[in-house]
Amino acid sequence: MGKRRPSGDGMVRKREDGRWEGRIVVGHKENGDSIFRYVYADTQKELTAKLRQNIDAYQGVDLTEDSQMTLGQWLDRWLDRMTGVVGPLTMKRYEGTVVRHIKPYLGEKIISQVTGKDIQKLYDILARHGNRITGEGLASGTIRGIHAMFHEAMGAAQQAGLIPRNPTEDIDAPKFSYKAKKVLTEAQLEKFMEAIREDEIWRDLFYTELTTGLRRGEICGLKWEDFDEDKGTLRIHRTIHEEKGGKLTPWYTKTAAGTRTINLAPSTAALLWDRKKTALTEWIFPHPLKPEQPTRPSAAYERMKGLLKQAELPDIRFHDLRHTFATHALTSGVDVKTLSGILGHTRAAFTLDTYTHTTGDMQKRAAEIVEEFLIDIFGEELKPWEESEKMAKVLSG
Repeated sequence: MGKRRPSGDGMVRKREDGRWEGRIVVGHKENGDSIFRYVYADTQKELTAKLRQNIDAYQGVDLTEDSQMTLGQWLDRWLDRMTGVVGPLTMKRYEGTVVRHIKPYLGEKIISQVTGKDIQKLYDILARHGNRITGEGLASGTIRGIHAMFHEAMGAAQQAGLIPRNPTEDIDAPKFSYKAKKVLTEAQLEKFMEAIREDEIWRDLFYTELTTGLRRGEICGLKWEDFDEDKGTLRIHRTIHEEKGGKLTPWYTKTAAGTRTINLAPSTAALLWDRKKTALTEWIFPHPLKPEQPTRPSAAYERMKGLLKQAELPDIRFHDLRHTFATHALTSGVDVKTLSGILGHTRAAFTLDTYTHTTGDMQKRAAEIVEEFLIDIFGEELKPWEESEKMAKVLSG
């Protein structure tokens, strides 16, 4: 054994392999025994520096005995606590994230020793070949979702006294890298509207969808109690989850921001008002054959596919109807913050990031409007400036 040397915050010794080892007290067990954090370095000077860093990091922290559990053990415990707190779809996603993407890489590491560098390395691996079936990398949006869940789980670990601070805060959230969204153009939207007008069973649902941008489960979960005909508003606070076997389960909206009240377009409010006069059930859009039940989200999806084919339109997802609404709303002048509230996004910045392709077009159009405005003021005097600028570019080239 190497010779032990006392330090201000623990013991320091030189190991038989030549490396230096030190320790600091980071917490206490239930019986009062100390919990140590061990630090290693090639030289005594390097060890001293690392010990000082750790002392600063654990300043004012008194971890519990559970800080010795692995990250995988903590995530299992955290998932148990989240049961019933989040919806079934979110819970299923959390469980899949833990099993497929976190445990295989960091599950065996002591939770109090997980660092921001460890997490960043995990995200880099997932971005390269995170899909365990195809071997392809995960989409940036998927990794952002993993980061959001991981941040929440590690925040709970910090509150429980398992870690001194949340390591996910040491790295930036993965940035979105959006693929081009499928959005119906004005001409395509007009053809789709013509198709739904001929469908007496589904036309009201799809017209409401195209004028509100609701999620599929949200529009299927609407009840008449959510519709205020006097104010022309619709309260969104319920979503329909279709489980395996066909069971339909009403649940809370996707996020806290998802619970919202939106103002309806006058035509949509009038449509719902007329529909309510002959309603036979509490659901605004009931199952066509079983009106005591809501419309199945899968049935709405399948009917949309049929209408698209009938109208000879591109094959899109139901969620792309939501994108269509949002894109046309933005290009028509609806501001991002207002649209974010209508869509039920947590942050307006998320809406801005999601529809960056649209806002880019809006900025270009804004520049054109400014140019038109200046020409109206200065008339043809602006033209020589433009010609001079073109000539300068030619000469400089």
